[in-house]
Amino acid sequence: MLAPDSLLKLVPSVLVAFIGWNLVRRFVFPSPLDKLPGPPLSSFIAGHLPQMFSPDGWGFHRSLVEKYGRVVRLYGFLRARILYVSDPKALHHIFIKDQHIFEESNAILGSNNAIFGEGLLATLGETHKKQRRMLNPVFSIKQMRTMIPKFFAVTYDLRDVLLRKTVDGPQQVDMLTWTTRTALEIVAQAVLGQSFDPVSETHEEHPYISAMKLLGPTGRQLLMFRQFVLANVYKYNIGTPRIQRFLLGLVPSKALQRMRGLVDVMYETSLSIFEAKKKALAESGDVCGGQDDFLSVLMRENAKASEEDKLPDHQVVAQISTIMFAAMDTTSSALSRILHLLAEHPEVQDRLHAEIRGNVKRSGGEPDYDQLSALPYLDAVIRETLRVHPPIASLPRETRKDALLPFSEPVKATDGQYISEVLVPKSTLVVVSIKAINTDPGMWGADAHEWKPERWLAPIPEAVVEARVPGVYSHLMTFIGGGRACIGFKFSEMEMKVILYVIIDLFRFSLPNSKEPIFWNMIGISTPFVNKDELRPALPLVVSRADM
Repeated sequence: MLAPDSLLKLVPSVLVAFIGWNLVRRFVFPSPLDKLPGPPLSSFIAGHLPQMFSPDGWGFHRSLVEKYGRVVRLYGFLRARILYVSDPKALHHIFIKDQHIFEESNAILGSNNAIFGEGLLATLGETHKKQRRMLNPVFSIKQMRTMIPKFFAVTYDLRDVLLRKTVDGPQQVDMLTWTTRTALEIVAQAVLGQSFDPVSETHEEHPYISAMKLLGPTGRQLLMFRQFVLANVYKYNIGTPRIQRFLLGLVPSKALQRMRGLVDVMYETSLSIFEAKKKALAESGDVCGGQDDFLSVLMRENAKASEEDKLPDHQVVAQISTIMFAAMDTTSSALSRILHLLAEHPEVQDRLHAEIRGNVKRSGGEPDYDQLSALPYLDAVIRETLRVHPPIASLPRETRKDALLPFSEPVKATDGQYISEVLVPKSTLVVVSIKAINTDPGMWGADAHEWKPERWLAPIPEAVVEARVPGVYSHLMTFIGGGRACIGFKFSEMEMKVILYVIIDLFRFSLPNSKEPIFWNMIGISTPFVNKDELRPALPLVVSRADM
């Protein structure tokens, strides 16, 4: 047996051999993906990764589809092939027919497992299916109806903040701060049954909320670490969680150590909440006296489940921060984008205000789930925003074995021949462009990239219906589809409807007198900044009171 020091001496040789083999394999042996159209190699080391993951990568991503079509070959690290897809038939296979082959990438699974634990975003196969079955009642329409009054109660706090700020006239307000705080508080009350960050100007922020807000920006700083380190830790199941944590503590990275601190805060808070509810269940036979928050419902359902279907405690704990983060970040991004668009399109804002004000006068009170769903222009504004500006512009998948991927239309290969399918080798990174499929001119028409809420007041174009886009929401891929579709998309939609219903009735939003345009970062969940160089996200808008 080799001594430890001998093993250490072998590490460089093993690494060199590994890299050398990959170079030979990628440069000498052809790949089936080489026949697909795509841009030339731009960097021997990084390939197209810098352009793909640039905060200002909107133009590059759009140019891929316009120049090369719906199925594009790109290059990653050391010339690894990447498949870039927005073809509806191909997406049907990726998300529905062959979803067991085109799974979440190891980078995403590894990151989510390290940050949130073994929850819905970090599991595959039967474990994922079992968790989803247990969570389905939590996100049912029946459950959603009971949440609407809570949504309004928190939104009234936002209304009061804006009323105080505009008491002396129009004021510039960072609406991203307030949409994020409102979304977080709604999710906290609905998911956990408790308040973390009441929407007011004086309340001191809870450490859990601070951690949630810093999670996205810190994660973006660790993009390459997640891609090349956590991905392989997850893929090869390297070490126990305790060993992994010890080794991560040795890495001299401020961003990584900040992330470790954020994860500690989120886990300790989630565990404390879980233990309190579990104790209540043991003492009274019911969780917190029959409360209707999502965690209480989940724990009641889990307590009634058979041993075969029951989730272990650590998986229930993992769902807490998983749902909190997923429900908060995407909703606040979409809501902020809507306010920004309304400020840019005052005629749309006027029409939306008129619809809401008319309903307020007719109903006289809070609308319920059905009444909110029956407001056509409010619905159109939200759908069109989620179509043109999905909070997540693209997402990765990774093939678990070789797979044949068919296309809706033949693709002109590099040899001039037309092909209708391609063999995707095992371990290929597949990037699904949500924004490209949502704004495909072949489906939505020549104005596909334009934001026009009115398009949803007319019948859906026949080309969209015939494309059979495999999304769970309005022929769009915004909330994806299949077994990993966003389980809380209806929650997010109703949350946005309640917030807009209250604030568009009472306030008007306009752009500030500034030469600096609002810049939307493309990496991860799209977030607004005052300019490209600004480090802190913000959405400054002028808020004034609407005519009463």
